[in-house]
Amino acid sequence: MLRWTVHLEGGPRRVNHAAVAVGHKVYSFGGYCSGEDYETLRQIDVHVFNSVSLRWMKLPPVRTAGREHTREGPYMRYGHTAVLLEDTIYIWGGRNDTEGACNVLYAFDVNTHRWFTPKISGTIPGARDGHSACILGKAMYIFGGYEQLADCFSNDIHKLDTTSMVWTLINARGAPARWRDFHSATIIGTKMFVFGGRADRFGPFHSNNEIYCNKIKVFDTETNCWLSSPSAQPLPEGRRSHSAFSYNGELFIFGGCNARLDRHFSDLWKFNPEGSSWKKVEPRGKGPCPRRRQCCCMVGDRIVLFGGTSPCPEQGMGDEFNLMDHSDLYILDFSEYCSSVLLRAAHPQPAPRPPLQSCVHSSTISCFYLIVYTSGSMNILTVPTAIYIHFLFLLTNYMSDVDFRLKQSNNRECFWVGHLWRRMRSFTLEPYILSPSTV
Repeated sequence: MLRWTVHLEGGPRRVNHAAVAVGHKVYSFGGYCSGEDYETLRQIDVHVFNSVSLRWMKLPPVRTAGREHTREGPYMRYGHTAVLLEDTIYIWGGRNDTEGACNVLYAFDVNTHRWFTPKISGTIPGARDGHSACILGKAMYIFGGYEQLADCFSNDIHKLDTTSMVWTLINARGAPARWRDFHSATIIGTKMFVFGGRADRFGPFHSNNEIYCNKIKVFDTETNCWLSSPSAQPLPEGRRSHSAFSYNGELFIFGGCNARLDRHFSDLWKFNPEGSSWKKVEPRGKGPCPRRRQCCCMVGDRIVLFGGTSPCPEQGMGDEFNLMDHSDLYILDFSEYCSSVLLRAAHPQPAPRPPLQSCVHSSTISCFYLIVYTSGSMNILTVPTAIYIHFLFLLTNYMSDVDFRLKQSNNRECFWVGHLWRRMRSFTLEPYILSPSTV
């Protein structure tokens, strides 16, 4: 069952950034934050989130790799894209208020943390922001966005062969997706599913007569043909600047905004390509507030979602000028390992009982027990396994990774895990994430 299991504060405050998952880490590139200096040109910043320790780290200014070109790494920007292919992250597009939009391809080596710019050829896409980028095999597909030189929305598809480093403008057949920016494009199988974004009633030109389409358009990469995907009610509202990802062959979208409705969203929807049907998903736990321009990355069976911006609560959800940029992070867990997790302050060897609350408030806590209520077959929990429990002490901003040995209780549906002797003062303890790990 889907559950929001982690909520952290104090990460990088970023909006309109780009991120990818590399193993158990998430690399976040650039973006902006209200009030920061963006007139001074500087190299893009890189933040790394470790999903095991639940810690953020900012990388020092990165050197170039000394291969291909010797150009510096990308300048600070927003509205760009990041994709991962093997051990290289490719950054493309985006803009800066000083330098404008960019169409230089940058590559970041995840092993050496160095930048390089590959030598490319072919039909290079025009500089833009608000586009999408997808990886399929050895190819990167760029769709849409707002082109700076043409001063219009785009609905072109460009393909970069990362083996030959040749760009190609695809001559797509069929009725194309409408010109748009800040949409999402997600690869499932050999097809690219395009949803949402901001379009205009006057086609490619921006006239402030915005359209927010809630229909799916599908691009078949094998036939280079656009396909329609009609779907019945219910449908999500059209939106832009949302997040999208695929899991088990289905498309998920979260958040975004619709200026015509004066609304920001915090809903989660699931699209089934086989049945062309939408379903609203209601995860358990406390999720993010309504927002747009956040990032989300798939790490195993979990979605790491962070950043973005929302109207200030006192201004209402439609206010575009009084925005609150976020430094928080949430994890949405698809794993079926646990149906509920509870941490309780207790004396030694308490009798397991149903959870009464999701967090503990105490001025002095000396012993904790973890009780896991499982559903279905849980063979992984019946063997000696190390469980890493991550505690966030919110008031003291203290993080602790605790290694517990699992013990089975008499009740086969309940398990309790050792006890932790620790005395702390004035803190709030919340349970966040439970994941098995070999010892």
